[in-house]
Formats: sequence, structure tokens, C-alpha cells
Amino acid sequence: MRRRHFLTSLTALSATTLMSTAAAGTASAAGARAPVPDSWMSQLPDGALLHELTIPGTHNSGAQYGGPWTECQNTGIPAQLTGGVRFLDIRCRLFDGSFAIHHGPSYQHLNFDDVLGSCRDFLAARPSETVLMRVKQEYSEESAEQFKTVFDDYLDGRGWRSLFRLDAALPTLGDARGKVVLLGDSDGLPGVRYGDAGLFDIQDAYMEEPGAKYPLIEDHFRKAVTQPGKLYVNFVSTAALLPPRSNADRLNPRVRDLVSSPDNSGWRGLGIVPMDYPNEHGLIEPLLAHQPTLALAGR
Repeated sequence: MRRRHFLTSLTALSATTLMSTAAAGTASAAGARAPVPDSWMSQLPDGALLHELTIPGTHNSGAQYGGPWTECQNTGIPAQLTGGVRFLDIRCRLFDGSFAIHHGPSYQHLNFDDVLGSCRDFLAARPSETVLMRVKQEYSEESAEQFKTVFDDYLDGRGWRSLFRLDAALPTLGDARGKVVLLGDSDGLPGVRYGDAGLFDIQDAYMEEPGAKYPLIEDHFRKAVTQPGKLYVNFVSTAALLPPRSNADRLNPRVRDLVSSPDNSGWRGLGIVPMDYPNEHGLIEPLLAHQPTLALAGR
């Protein structure tokens, strides 16, 4: 009787151990493929095209100061990058021969050198990654030629040229790794021309209140999925009626639930998704799940 009980217990224990081991193996395999926010591009092949990817970004990336109507982020550039952000929206006031980071009249206690230094340090530590950077003039009305002259001084006079990828065409991920891909939003800047209708499809209805903005966001995601080819940019942020933080609190959870829905698990290549306060609502990691299947599997 004791022998039968011992054998029965042994069989049950063996079955439990096997199931536990199998479950652990499955979890381990799943974990190996789960995107890691600080180095998620390392899982993608060099041949991946940037417009095939889903790229979390921040709107007005440097805007942490100035009060509730001005602040769009509560983390600095380094924390954004390690948290998975790969698109930065950098607004530069041309002042006294340099670029100061502004949101409207509010100086953000940050200069262009600070932004570039954060990107350099991040990419030096994680050379598998790239950063797409939109650069535009904010709260200054200097000519595009003057703006370009100062930008050129950052490249050559201040030694930042080696950090950038300045080609006019969107590179493959392999060609972009370890570099900042410039998306120039001022006439005459080098790099990819931000907003070029031949390359981009942009939703940036920044004066729609959240109830009206949300359908535009969802429609743009669906368009990216069904009509691939361009680099889609889908701003989740809005400045309508309420401060950016209040609007993010209303919009971000809805967008998170949309991209996390099992019904939309097959979505791939959603493009650039700039957000306010993305770290507050767990939106980045669900977005990272929507990378191209072929890229994750290898080509």
C-alpha cells in the first residue's frame, strides 16, 4: 500500500515537474522575444526599414518646465531613451548664436548641446539603437538661412557631425544604428525633410479635444496597417481645452487599450507615435509589440 502511494506520488510529482519545466521554458522563450525598452532595436535585423517599425516618441520632448499649459513631459531625455523612446521632437530657439530648448516663451533649462550629449551617451552604450530627431525653430523668427548657419556650427564648429546621419533618404536600421537620424523641419537643414509628403503621412491635430482626437489616432493606426509604405507619424498629444497632462490622462489609457487589444495584435508598422507623459500610462511597451513579424524572425 505504501509502495503504491509512493509510486502515485512520484508520478504526480514528475508530471508537475515536467509541466513546471515546460511552462518555465515557454516563459523563458517568450521573455527572450519580449522587447526590452532600452535596447529593443537590437532584436531587429539590419535590413529592417524605418517605416516598417513602430517607434515610440515624445511630443515636445524637452518641455518639463513652465507650468501646466507648457509642460509635456516629466522625464528628461536620458530617461525617455532608456524607457524605449526613439523619436525626439526638439524645439530650438535661436538665441545669441546657439539653440536654447523652448516650448513657446518658456526656456526649458536645456540647450541643444545637452540634448545631443544625452543622445551620444545613450547610443555609445547601446550601439544597436538609433534616434530619430525632428529639429524645428521655436519662439524665434530668424530666417531659415540663419537657423541653418547655427545648425552647421553645431555640426562642424562644435564637433557633433559624427553623431548624425544626414542623408536625405530614410536609411535602413542597419545604416542608422548608433546615429541620430535628422528629420529637418526648417528649410535648408540637411537630413530627411520632415513632413515631405512623399515620405511621411502625419496626423497632428493638436487642437482637437481628446474625445475628437481619439478617433483620428485610431484611424491613422488603421491606415498605417492597411496602407503601408510611408513613415506614419501619429501624435497622441493635444493642447485643446485642458493642459497637456490632463489630456494625456484621458487619451493615453485609451490608446494603450487600443494597441493592447487582442483584436489588434496583428497590427505591424504603426510608425512614429509621439506622446505626452507616456511613462505615466504604460503605453510604450504595448507599442513595442507591434514590430514587423518578419523582422523579429529574421530575414
